[in-house]
Amino acid sequence: MSKLTLIAGPCAIEEKETSFLIAEKVKQICNLLDIRFIFKGSYKKANRSRLDSFTGIDEQNALNILKEIADEFQIETITDVHESHEPEKIAAFVDHLQIPAFLCRQTDLLLAAGNTGLGVNIKKGQFMSPASMKFALEKVQSTGNDNIWLCERGNSFGYNDLIVDATSIHQMKKHGAPVIMDCTHAVQKPNQIGGVTGGDPTLIEAIALSAAATGADGLFIETHPNPASAKSDPHTMLQLDQLEMILTKVIKVKDAL
Repeated sequence: MSKLTLIAGPCAIEEKETSFLIAEKVKQICNLLDIRFIFKGSYKKANRSRLDSFTGIDEQNALNILKEIADEFQIETITDVHESHEPEKIAAFVDHLQIPAFLCRQTDLLLAAGNTGLGVNIKKGQFMSPASMKFALEKVQSTGNDNIWLCERGNSFGYNDLIVDATSIHQMKKHGAPVIMDCTHAVQKPNQIGGVTGGDPTLIEAIALSAAATGADGLFIETHPNPASAKSDPHTMLQLDQLEMILTKVIKVKDAL
């Protein structure tokens, strides 16, 4: 994978207008910088801290928006799946499936995702070592599906923080699959006392540049025109108007190497 891949979009599909705005803007940036763009939006959020946390709009509506974005902008799309009955249904609406970090050991889910034949992005659990991700990879490969990415997103550091190991990308690439760096979830500060995950988006650029320097094949960046107003992950998403500047620097680092 020589061309940088960018998986980007809002944390969750909230409504059509914002999703289309993000897709259009990010596509323009990626066309300018010659980056492969995959639009990401969760059609629902299953992993929430609190019972009253936002989990998504009507699921069918969200899936239809993802399909409309793919058709309107002629771009690839990806969304999360959480249970083994989902991949077969969701496969009709997107090009790729994503396995959330907390679910990367769920055998039935990995097999169901692999059996769709779609690309599968497996996010490394905060509790997993880079070496142990080979087993998640092998589960999907057992279905005959080799269109797989492994995604680094940091490791738990105490109760309320994450830390990114600069050697993790190098270690995971030994498994033979492309490696994506999740630059936004890596800056999370989970398990806050109020039940809403915190974060420090000023660190996203540092994570992205480090990933480019250590051989990442792609980046995962959740972005929004006004993160503070977002219903999911408002404290970690990148302000949309900052994306081009960061990606320009990333491409310079990648080209230099």
